[in-house]
Amino acid sequence: MSGLDNLDTLFVICAFLFQIILIVHFALRKWRFELAMRYGPLVYALSVPAAAVSILILSGGKSWSFWLGGFLYLLWAIFGYTVEYVKKIEWRSSVYWPVFGPYIILYLATVMFYWWPLALISRPLWIVYAVLFVITTILNVTSHRRN
Repeated sequence: MSGLDNLDTLFVICAFLFQIILIVHFALRKWRFELAMRYGPLVYALSVPAAAVSILILSGGKSWSFWLGGFLYLLWAIFGYTVEYVKKIEWRSSVYWPVFGPYIILYLATVMFYWWPLALISRPLWIVYAVLFVITTILNVTSHRRN
C-alpha cells in the first residue's frame, strides 16, 4: 500500500473493517445465534464512525466513489436497526418484500461502494476483498435460522 495518501489508506482500512465485522457477525449468527443477536446492534452502530470517515474523505476532495460507502452504510444501518430492533419485524423467514427489498439493496450498495473503489487503488486489494465478500455471503446465507 505504499504510495497511497492518508485518505486512500483510511478508505482501505474502513472497507476491510466493514467486511471483517460482517464475517464475525455472520459467523456468530451461524454458530452462536443468541450472542450475535445481543451484539447485532453494534454492527449497525459502527456505521456512525464509517460515516465520519466518509465526511473526512469527502472534505479531502476524493472522488464520490470513495466516500459514498460510509453514507450508504449509515442508511442501511438506520433502516436495519429500525426494522430489526425497534419495530422487530420478522422479514427473513417468510420474505416480507417491503423490508427485504430495501434492506438488500442498501446492504449490497454498501458492500459494492466499499469494494469497487478498491480497484482504483490496488487490484490485489480488490481481489482479496472479493474473497472476503464470498466468505461473508456464504456465512450470511447459511446463518439464517429456519423456523
